[in-house]
Amino acid sequence: MNTRTKLAIAVSAAIWMVPMTRAVAGIDVEAGDWKIDFSGNVNAFYVNASCDHNAGLNAQGEPQTEISGGLACTGDNSTAVRNGLLPAALVFSASTRQDNFDIGATIGLYPGINSSAAAGVNGPGLPSALQTPGIDARQIFLTFGDASWGSVKMGRDIGLFGKDAILDDMTLLGVGTASGNNIAPSNTSLGRIGLGYIYTDWEPQITYTTANLGGFTASVGAFQPLDDGSYTTHNSPQWQLQLAYSWGDPKSDALSGKVWIDGVTQQASAPSICATGSTFCVPNNIAAGIANKVHGTAVDAGVKIDVAGFEGVVYGYGGKGVGTTGLYVLATSAGGNERTSDGGYAQLTYKIEKLKLGVSYGISQLKLASDEQGFGTIGSVPGGPSTGTYASDLVHKNESGVFGAYYSLTKSLTLVGEYIHSESLAWNDNIAIENDIAVGAILFF
Repeated sequence: MNTRTKLAIAVSAAIWMVPMTRAVAGIDVEAGDWKIDFSGNVNAFYVNASCDHNAGLNAQGEPQTEISGGLACTGDNSTAVRNGLLPAALVFSASTRQDNFDIGATIGLYPGINSSAAAGVNGPGLPSALQTPGIDARQIFLTFGDASWGSVKMGRDIGLFGKDAILDDMTLLGVGTASGNNIAPSNTSLGRIGLGYIYTDWEPQITYTTANLGGFTASVGAFQPLDDGSYTTHNSPQWQLQLAYSWGDPKSDALSGKVWIDGVTQQASAPSICATGSTFCVPNNIAAGIANKVHGTAVDAGVKIDVAGFEGVVYGYGGKGVGTTGLYVLATSAGGNERTSDGGYAQLTYKIEKLKLGVSYGISQLKLASDEQGFGTIGSVPGGPSTGTYASDLVHKNESGVFGAYYSLTKSLTLVGEYIHSESLAWNDNIAIENDIAVGAILFF
């Protein structure tokens, strides 16, 4: 399985539903002192993906669509009936007030409509007879607090870094880039993940959020650290924080919006002892001159403004050692040197009664590490004439443009149509182009 497919599957496996309270009120039931809420969604889309099947070779004699970390699909075109950026969801919440504390718990179940392979319910799909989809429990957390001082969250939920980037992405209700898994769909597409922002992910955490102070809020959390390639030893948590300010109500005020800034940082180390079948560990790395510790830090910022039916979003991020598409994916070279990454997206939508039209463009870029900047040679012959470009087929940038139409047939049911153009470019100038058409519907309850 190539790196492109592995990356697409890994990201799709990590995509989980936004908190349903952001979308609908849900179905409420009173049970003694407790308020029980059930909410969720069901969605399905017809997706036609036109992939890059250019069979030519580059100057190094390699397929010119081969891109490590590229998100545009290559090879055969594909057609699928599948979930979009969101899987289906059934979210259960319970809340009450006891001894001057607001307390609550949330558990979310996230099924897909496509059959899953044996690797897991969020791994690659298996479009064969006599197969079945899977169900995952992805949101599992408790909260306690008070309006006077804020709240504490403990458990698994959406992260802080990059959260608003995906929650404000218009393709959240649609498909966006289908990626290479459209031929055997997993539970989700990519949307704009890796094509304008790094995916926020949903992680085990202990997070404190302040009370709302005139629209200002701040959050800081200790998170389960993530493996960074072969760097799998963690002696400290991953830290994330967010500062945000919001004003107005888009349903009643002429002008409303929000601004935010987030941060994420962690470090990871090589294992002290080599695992069976592996040569990557501290003593071997010292002998080979490979770094035994890596750091990854990034910041992002965004602004969203609603005025007179228009909604605009501008977002950007930058960091070193955090990778691209997913947190700490392709973050370091084989020698343990951190790669720099940046990107962002701009989006404009306009609502005319029940119809919302939108356009967006986004890009995610990954720089070569200091030990990866050698030029290639023609035919990959050692010492041969230079190609004039870097030898690495590591992705340089993934970018996409999206046009979408979202029609509210009812307050709960939205019909969706999207056209998506995606491109991936490698540092050795390999390129892949994908064009997708998606039509479908999403129902919230």
